[in-house]
Amino acid sequence: LLLSSSSLRSFTSPSSFPFFCLPPFPLLLINRRCRMETCFDFSRCQSGFRVYIYPPQRGDEISESYQKILSVIEESRFHTTDPSRACLFVLAVDTLDRDQSRIQNLPTWNDGRNHLIFNLYSGTWPDYTEDLGFEVGQAMLAKASVDVVNFRPNFDISIPLFSKDHPLKGGGKGYLTLNDVPPSRKYLLVFKGKRYLTANIVISCVCPCRYDYQELLHNSTFCLVPRGRRLGSFRFLEALQAACIPVLLSNGWELPFSEVIDWRKAAIIGDERLLLQVPSITRSVDRGRILALRQQTQFLWDAYFSSVAKIVLTTLEIIQDRVHSHVSRNQLMWNSLPGGLYVLPEFSTDPAVFPFYYAALGKLPSQQFTAVIHMVTPLQSQVCPVVKLIIAVARSKFCAQIVVLWNCDKPLPPRNKWPSTSVPLTVIEGQTKTMSSRFFPHDVILTDAILSLDEDSVLSTNEVDFAFIVWQSFPERIVGYPARSHYWDSSRSRWAYTSKWTNDYSMVLTGAAFYHRYYHYLYTYYVPASLLTMVDRMANCEDILMNFLVSAVTKQPPIKVTQKKQYKETMMTQASRWADPDHFAQRQTCMNAFSHWLGFMPLVHSQMRLDPVLFRDQVSILRKKYRDIERL
Repeated sequence: LLLSSSSLRSFTSPSSFPFFCLPPFPLLLINRRCRMETCFDFSRCQSGFRVYIYPPQRGDEISESYQKILSVIEESRFHTTDPSRACLFVLAVDTLDRDQSRIQNLPTWNDGRNHLIFNLYSGTWPDYTEDLGFEVGQAMLAKASVDVVNFRPNFDISIPLFSKDHPLKGGGKGYLTLNDVPPSRKYLLVFKGKRYLTANIVISCVCPCRYDYQELLHNSTFCLVPRGRRLGSFRFLEALQAACIPVLLSNGWELPFSEVIDWRKAAIIGDERLLLQVPSITRSVDRGRILALRQQTQFLWDAYFSSVAKIVLTTLEIIQDRVHSHVSRNQLMWNSLPGGLYVLPEFSTDPAVFPFYYAALGKLPSQQFTAVIHMVTPLQSQVCPVVKLIIAVARSKFCAQIVVLWNCDKPLPPRNKWPSTSVPLTVIEGQTKTMSSRFFPHDVILTDAILSLDEDSVLSTNEVDFAFIVWQSFPERIVGYPARSHYWDSSRSRWAYTSKWTNDYSMVLTGAAFYHRYYHYLYTYYVPASLLTMVDRMANCEDILMNFLVSAVTKQPPIKVTQKKQYKETMMTQASRWADPDHFAQRQTCMNAFSHWLGFMPLVHSQMRLDPVLFRDQVSILRKKYRDIERL
């Protein structure tokens, strides 16, 4: 324990705590009675949740941090350049620009109604003054280090205090590893600070200065996070990333995103008047709860705080949930993997519909699947590969229906040209005939599980059955046959794509793969329109983009299952787009465009392949359940 008793004794008298004699917080120049139902015009949002940024004017000076915020909004799916379609308005100038007349003369200011103002540096010690320098009227405030006195619940939003060096996208990973056991670390409770002559910080250098700050963070179970110049502290995000459980000592601080985040699952919220009790409180936390708290710090860091993009998008998503309260995320969605940013409530407000919550809710995965076959070439005869594929899939005891996406330029053949099957066969004629259209969430798809297939895929009924059984154990992942990988090309300083057969992989292509139908919805409505346009223009990379999306959500690799030898040989000999060198070069380009969008490389390498029991063992073929998998 690095809190020395002499240091603690020096803070036992009330005069030692400057916050005991603070004057009342001054009132903001805002409408303190504002709530969503009184100060927000919902009629502007009937066509969707769109955010408009006022164009900057000549002479505007925008800070680096504020420019990051604007760029995130501009690249988001919420952004619009048409103010008449906007539900929410954001100023193009930093709040440090306090030209009252310029703000009030904005064409749609309307006393700040439906406006969101970011205030990155809320009031400071000694009185934590909240004056922004101009009247914000009925505008919502997204503020760092906001106090509960001036915070308007369910209207304003508390955001974390972050430095100007905080990454725009991606961000550093948390430091908790899966094998980090035991949960407690070398030090129980630490704090490293210093005394400012102009601002008497509550605790000053209570641990030996010879210790490296990063070393302390990474080797401590609890980290003291007191108030300082502001109610919030940079130490808060530093502790979250380091999986050092924050012990918060800042009475009156409205915690970041408190509207949706349950901080009791990730932090110890203390009372700064009871500082002497902190060591005994931390010692009383059992090892099981310590591990749970540390795991939650890592989830929250990665989901909402690791980058400016996640902080801004979380702010917008919270406001969207208020605007469209009939389709909003619940506490389970916000406080458990994969987090609110990857769960679109427009798909469903029922957690049981999403694959991520099956285990937590005790729900069993889907017992049937829908096969979705993408066709771009005409149906020429009853012996062509797609007919054989339809027949093989239809024979699966788990198949509920087959949906053919007809994206061919030729006319749709009559019904009698299609093979007869024991399950319903639906043909959807593509209107856009784009590559992304294969992942459109068609209403006809009713099962949770989707078997995505290219028309030239070669699969037996046994292979389909086995892959589906595997998917039922991993319903949140892609499970399938053709695997590919990625690597970092140091000579060109970029990510590269490879189709070489090696001992590991990071992608399973959607030409023969199972996944949950939610990913169709996420692909269509979450991925930026610019990337979908890129995919459609090249008629390539839609499978890579789906792998990026699923890995970004799950933080896990896909699952490869056994395939028979002839699958590889057939795919390699067909005169298809895979043999086109331009096609391969395009996929290299896609890898880097997709990683730039996310701000990090989400793909995870794996060496795991799942085979049926007794596969390739020297036993009688009659003893094997999936006999056709190893037959040529």
